[in-house]
Amino acid sequence: MSSMKDLNVTFEAINEDGSYSEGDTIVGSVSFRLTKEVKVKSLSVKAKGDVKAEWTEGTGYFQITHTAKRRYFKVKEYLIARNGTVLPKGVHTFRFGLKIPEGSMPSSFKGVYGKIVYMFEAKMSRSWWWPSKVKKKINFISKTFQQFWEVMHPQSGTVSKNIGGLSQGRVQMSATTDRNVCTPGETISVVAKICNSSSKNTRPKFKLEQKTVFRCNESTKKWVMNLFKEVGETISPNSERTVSCQLKIPDDAISTIHNCEIISVEYYIKVYLDISFAFDPEVVFPLVIVPSRCAAIQPGEAVGPHPPGTTVVTS
Repeated sequence: MSSMKDLNVTFEAINEDGSYSEGDTIVGSVSFRLTKEVKVKSLSVKAKGDVKAEWTEGTGYFQITHTAKRRYFKVKEYLIARNGTVLPKGVHTFRFGLKIPEGSMPSSFKGVYGKIVYMFEAKMSRSWWWPSKVKKKINFISKTFQQFWEVMHPQSGTVSKNIGGLSQGRVQMSATTDRNVCTPGETISVVAKICNSSSKNTRPKFKLEQKTVFRCNESTKKWVMNLFKEVGETISPNSERTVSCQLKIPDDAISTIHNCEIISVEYYIKVYLDISFAFDPEVVFPLVIVPSRCAAIQPGEAVGPHPPGTTVVTS
């Protein structure tokens, strides 16, 4: 029976949700209980960040597995040197401080075909025993979102379509949004002005779409989710109307991932006209969703530790 019990790791929270970012130091302690005097070969702590995407295509002999991965960082510290030391019976606590490197790294993420994981591990090694380990996930939120607030602005776009066949005429739509950057839980105002000069009925529709792309060399895998959809009233032939939509961002929407070459997460607001037996004209607005903490940071301020804030199509 092992003489080492209750190996545990605790972090000292530096913000409300216990998240970490580039340049932060993870401060905490490793604790355990010894039932007798023990010679410990080493006690170490390490933190690392990795991204991996993987999916399989085909069947049988024609099955191919695509895999891509990258390590962003790995830092390690010995709390007990590798030449070992003798510890008496009782409860022991060792403090540590591991600094996450600077640089642009993506936020934590878990998806259907890949994940971005930041992990902390404490390991104790003793003679004639398998090493004892305890792992803990690091909630990592990238600091790079500040750049988006600096370029926040309204968006506008126009689309038109000639209706052929027996339903002659033209349909035109101008759409605007009040911003291109938001946080989870916020509401975006979308306005569309429609001029229906055709003999067909048309109906405006509003949609928020999340697109995740997993990349492995030349191969990609897409995962698309519709997070919001609203249908406006029918617009009769030869008439004009201005319609608006209060588009609510889900409270649990994950942040945009823009700085990872293997996994990306993007959002789009789509405003389009539903016309029977015709290609639906649409205006597409890119949208960046950032952690809630970023909303309180003005351009030029330092970004410190911060809290975070359906139809499925695959291809």
